[in-house]
Amino acid sequence: MNESTRSAAAYADKGAEYTSDYKAGQDNVKFMGMDIHNPVFGTSAFIILLFIVLAIVFPAEAKETLVGARTWSIETFDWLFMIGGNVFVLFCLALIFLPVGKIRLGGTTAKPEFSRISWLSMLFAAGMGIGLMFWSVAEPVAYYTDWYGTPLNAAANTPEGASAAMGATMFHWGLHPWAIYGVVALALAFFTYNKGLPLTIRSAFYPLLGERVWGPIGNVIDIVAVLATIFGLATSLGLGASQAAGGLNFLFGIDNTVVVQIIIIAVVTAITIFSVMRGLDGGVKLLSNINMMIAAMLLLFVIVTASFSNFVGNFAGVLTSYAENIVPLSNWVGREDETWYHGWTVFYWAWWVSWSPFVGMFIARVSKGRTVREFMIAVLLIPTLVSAVWMAAFGGSALDQIQNNVGELTKGVGDVSLAMFHMLENLPLAEISSFLAIILVLVFFITSSDSGSLVIDSITAGGKVDSPVQQRVFWAVLEGLIAAVLLYGGGAQALTALQAGAITVGLPFTIILLFMCVSLYKGLKSEVY
Repeated sequence: MNESTRSAAAYADKGAEYTSDYKAGQDNVKFMGMDIHNPVFGTSAFIILLFIVLAIVFPAEAKETLVGARTWSIETFDWLFMIGGNVFVLFCLALIFLPVGKIRLGGTTAKPEFSRISWLSMLFAAGMGIGLMFWSVAEPVAYYTDWYGTPLNAAANTPEGASAAMGATMFHWGLHPWAIYGVVALALAFFTYNKGLPLTIRSAFYPLLGERVWGPIGNVIDIVAVLATIFGLATSLGLGASQAAGGLNFLFGIDNTVVVQIIIIAVVTAITIFSVMRGLDGGVKLLSNINMMIAAMLLLFVIVTASFSNFVGNFAGVLTSYAENIVPLSNWVGREDETWYHGWTVFYWAWWVSWSPFVGMFIARVSKGRTVREFMIAVLLIPTLVSAVWMAAFGGSALDQIQNNVGELTKGVGDVSLAMFHMLENLPLAEISSFLAIILVLVFFITSSDSGSLVIDSITAGGKVDSPVQQRVFWAVLEGLIAAVLLYGGGAQALTALQAGAITVGLPFTIILLFMCVSLYKGLKSEVY
């Protein structure tokens, strides 16, 4: 055997280390028609139930405890969140250029299951579509008017403050969050489709932990992922219901009450159940395509009616400010804007990390057949560019209105859920565009709930992707039920507690993701050889 043959054999043996005889759902049990992984399902269900009871019975105490935990996590470990975010961006960018970029998810003969347009639509809808609807106006306005501090201590209500506001908003919705999603998504897709491991978070750690991932350590990883996902989705569903109800109040004068918000949650959940029962192609894929069409219509409307020339200038300004400020905004040493930095950037990083199991696993589920290079370009670069276009249109138009002393936004953010509607009311056909925005918010929530149900179901089914339909329906109902019960029983305090809980989970999961980068690279490197 010559030297090259011996080297090839050695690398083949090394690659074999990252495979396992463990099968998806191997440790599952049958329960009421469901096929569940008992340690993960049972423990997760118990913790969720316990939290709901405590949040309803002691809403103020639950909020105080979890908000305290969130604040401690953010202020004590701000450096960890910032270092982690920077590492994820550099790691994902490196994968585009390294030789591992040619690896195809699923093997050399694998073909994509979805068209590129449908694929990108699903990525964006699951990733942050709903967040952009909520914050694309409110966030730059908040920074510009010094609602809660200004980025890098830029002077409020000045041209420099406007530039910093747009750059900081783009920073929070650009490369860093998508890199967090990209790490989880690529790790799960690679170890599932190339190494034959179950589609569950623990599989990404096989190169580091070996067969131990199927034991208690793996159970803990998956339970944390389930809790982060269900809490994050329920929080967003409750907050989204508030925005939709605010829009209905703005358009039709319907009171924005808890009852109205619960009705909205019930409608969204009912449509989600219908979508879940139709499957991936007839459900999430269809809704994501509808999402993108409505979003494109609303985006084009704002660009044309608010002034195309202003949009072009705003778009160039967003990219320029983002490029100029990405390094100082990524720094965590000696920050003079500490209130803003902790309240916004570190909070966001913790929030994106807590959402990464859900978004990452869903992206992995729909990305078979793509190369690592194509995957990272689509997950990291294209959404960042789309976010820049969206921010330039919506956030830029809002700041233009303030600078020209037009409309309600000149008074500041006010009710965050109404910020977008206050911007739209100063454009032609405000009633139509506002109604379109409400529809878009609701459809984004349906796709998020649908894809979230699929993800939680896969984790609690031991990595199986063909579990009974009623199992996914169960999780869809539970998401809506948690949001509705907390709104009714504990109101805003309970939702704030739930959100704080999700953010707090982001701390241990940041460490998990850093180890995931190491594990993923070991696996990819073995595959190249």
